[in-house]
Amino acid sequence: MFRRTVALIVVPIVRLVVRLVGVSNPWERMTVQPPLRYFGWGARNDFSWYFEGSSAVAVASFEEIHAWLRGCQYTSDFELFHERDFWQHPTTFERLRAGDCEDYALWAWRKLVELGYDADLVAGRVPTPDDRVTRHAWIVFRRDGREYVYEPMRADLAAAVCPLADVREQYIPEVGVGRDRIRFTYEGFLLAYIEKAPKSSRQ
Repeated sequence: MFRRTVALIVVPIVRLVVRLVGVSNPWERMTVQPPLRYFGWGARNDFSWYFEGSSAVAVASFEEIHAWLRGCQYTSDFELFHERDFWQHPTTFERLRAGDCEDYALWAWRKLVELGYDADLVAGRVPTPDDRVTRHAWIVFRRDGREYVYEPMRADLAAAVCPLADVREQYIPEVGVGRDRIRFTYEGFLLAYIEKAPKSSRQ
């Protein structure tokens, strides 16, 4: 009851502040650690859990990670688990070789971190051709002083890895977790407050 009362007070204030101040850069990182549920209803375990257990797939390079993923199949959580959202443990994903974007991204993120990459798992939204937005998960990693976006579900490696500077407008990042398993928030998360507000109050 107390938490609900606080939310009723705080949320409208946050929305007002966001509308007044605005969001200049959705990719700007904030140090606020978001609750797990902000990643998606299927994110029920802290991110250190996804690194537990031994992987049955040995990889030695980025290319080998992507090559293994090419043998996997996109399948919705409802088809696999009869749930709206379910984040598989990477070892489960290795057995099923099927899953959705979060499952692909979690497995690839773990492998990249194990190979020594400075990689983040990111959850947010992406615009669709019909002017809607949909929930999505992807990877951002750094190499040779540059940042890249990695889309593990894309078959062509050349299309799966792009400089962040070239594709940043195609994503609305909301929350992320680094190789140290510490969660963080993007300014893109604040856009949700603006979009949920009535048009009259936004104007």
